[in-house]
Amino acid sequence: MILSDMKKYILFALGILMISCTENDIEKGYEPILVSFQKPSNFPDLVYNLDANPLTEDGIALGKALFYEGDLSSNGAIACAFCHEQASAFTHHGHTLSHGVNGNIGFRNAQPIQNLGFQNAFTWDGASSHLDLQPITSDLEMGETLSNVIGKLQADQGYRNMFSKAFEDGEITSSHLLQALSQFMVTMVSSNSKYDKVERNEGAVYTTIEADGFASFNQKCTSCHAGSLQTDQSYRNNGLAVNPRLNDLGRYNLLEIPQDLYKFKVPSLRNVAVTFPYMHDGRLSDLESVLDHYASGMVDTGTIDPSLVKADGSLGIDLTTYEKESIIAFLETLTDQEFLNDERFAEF
Repeated sequence: MILSDMKKYILFALGILMISCTENDIEKGYEPILVSFQKPSNFPDLVYNLDANPLTEDGIALGKALFYEGDLSSNGAIACAFCHEQASAFTHHGHTLSHGVNGNIGFRNAQPIQNLGFQNAFTWDGASSHLDLQPITSDLEMGETLSNVIGKLQADQGYRNMFSKAFEDGEITSSHLLQALSQFMVTMVSSNSKYDKVERNEGAVYTTIEADGFASFNQKCTSCHAGSLQTDQSYRNNGLAVNPRLNDLGRYNLLEIPQDLYKFKVPSLRNVAVTFPYMHDGRLSDLESVLDHYASGMVDTGTIDPSLVKADGSLGIDLTTYEKESIIAFLETLTDQEFLNDERFAEF
């Protein structure tokens, strides 16, 4: 009798231990820990709707994993981060055009990924009207379909666990994939450059040449590069000669409106000193070349922005040698080293 009771006790204890171990081994489900978004005081209101896709610790973590995931491409090697490197403000450092699977070359320069939650449209021509609709299936770049990507993620136990924690229904879907990427990218805010600290009266002071450049910049550049985002988010023809190899028609490609020919979205100048080469096709290698273009390199392709036409009908912005030097000095104050080295955005 005593032995029988002892066996029952041992079996009962082993059962409790097994249940405990099983509970510890099973990944917990959806228990969201909300992340508060802190808008920099010198920034406009956030455009991205956080009520529709709240920031959570698990959602952001999933988005980061997906951003660095090679399996989003057909060959398993081209992640988003391949063309968006943190040290260069998430651009493709030194490459004129984006690269992709099988040695393919895209037809536009990779844009920086920063402050996207404050913008209302994306890509050089504004083809994407919402951050959750960012294209990740280009034949030239990722070379993959969303359905194939979803299949690969569904077959991965790690991602099944991550999606179950990031979304209430736990489903691995294309909409959840894009929402997770958006959560990660919304957190990628660049707001701690010297320029920001001067604007917020945080003790930073421009040097003489930086202050002179700031004055010249405000006088000659802010009709397009306006506000704390350093872009008015408009689409303009800035007088670039048509690249005969690419013949990129710009925003015209969307609706074929003649007035949109050769117009591209005004890029943000934040971290511009590290995002070379410049323009939609990466044709200009440095900031000196950019200012030379605006001073004397424009051509009229029919839809050039009126702000770039002088009273006498000639094209360009009058810039002295010193004004160019000082504007570049100011532009360098837009470099945000905290953002470029933030471990929250770094590869695992």
